[in-house]
Amino acid sequence: MRITLVTRIFAPEPSAASQRLQSLVDALVSRGGHVTVLTSTVPRALTGADADSTAFRVRRFPVLRDRAGYVRGYLQYMSFDIPAFFRALFSRRADVIVVEPPPTTGAVVRLASAIRRTPYVYYAADVWSLASASTGAPRPVLRLVKAIETFALRGAARVIAVSDGVAAEVRRLAPRADVTVVGHGVDERVFRPDVVPDEPELDAVYVGTASEWHGAGVFVDALRTLAGRGLRPRVAFVGQGGEWRALRESVRAAGLEETVSFSGPVDAHRAAGRLRGARVALASMRMGIGYDFAIPTKMYSAIAVGTPVLVAAPESLRTLVNREQLGWGCSFDVGEVAEALAAAVAQPPSSERRAALAAWAATNVGASAVAARAADVVAKSARSGSLIGTR
Repeated sequence: MRITLVTRIFAPEPSAASQRLQSLVDALVSRGGHVTVLTSTVPRALTGADADSTAFRVRRFPVLRDRAGYVRGYLQYMSFDIPAFFRALFSRRADVIVVEPPPTTGAVVRLASAIRRTPYVYYAADVWSLASASTGAPRPVLRLVKAIETFALRGAARVIAVSDGVAAEVRRLAPRADVTVVGHGVDERVFRPDVVPDEPELDAVYVGTASEWHGAGVFVDALRTLAGRGLRPRVAFVGQGGEWRALRESVRAAGLEETVSFSGPVDAHRAAGRLRGARVALASMRMGIGYDFAIPTKMYSAIAVGTPVLVAAPESLRTLVNREQLGWGCSFDVGEVAEALAAAVAQPPSSERRAALAAWAATNVGASAVAARAADVVAKSARSGSLIGTR
């Protein structure tokens, strides 16, 4: 079985997508699959840390990145998507193509797939038309994104969804879609409880992307509230995203620079150490923007290393956190977040507590099981040879 994976981001570049796709590639290779990954060149800071191996091939091509070094934005997507069309069209023939969002990449893969008469699987880790709406993009842009996403989904032989919420939105856009829910996965080989924590210990850490729909500024506002009460937790923000500069400016304006630090993205191993070295990990998702089904997967990475989480999010997610005793779940409210943060930093997790959290993650969100389910979908598409399953 020959598989081509088309994605703008792949290991060693740190992101939930990189981890998810690396696990999928590993699962396919373990079944005897021959995998070629068509992706972008890594950021300069990660040069020399390529994920290529004798088990699969990674073919990289230069891409335009934003100031934070991320492939994010219309020009950036086009700089990957246009070459990706020709790379998919003229690459070695595959039995099936797997494509990762954005939907513009899915659209060019649909075109290349139709020409080569090769089925493709769309890995829906998100619904971009809803995510774009949360950023306040103009209506013409939203209509265009929705049309492109619908086009990409309806051409897929099968669709992989990371949650029931994503699956429901996919079926709304493509009613005849053959959708399989596989869940979110965390690489348990990297994010594990025995990882060496960073020193010195932090009170709280935010590791990952801070985009408009995350609303990580609620944590800075909460820190400002706590500072007014004489509490100044040591907090680190590690990552990148559309709100990164605004977060730094807010910290500076609040006079919190001595206790709140910022650094760029790190690889998965270092991210695990940062998470393990904190008393609590922070994650957020804005409420009431039509995007309440989304899950900030950074929370699962934290739980996997045994660090409790503070999640400011819609009701379903915070209910999960509180019901499963994974940390503190609260609404997207500065006062509630401040109270939860004060409680979290005052209660360092015991070794027993950390072990229980890691055990929950291994049972519920281990990447191996998720990747195996996704690989099943890819294998079925390769064997069936069906070009378009949804229309």
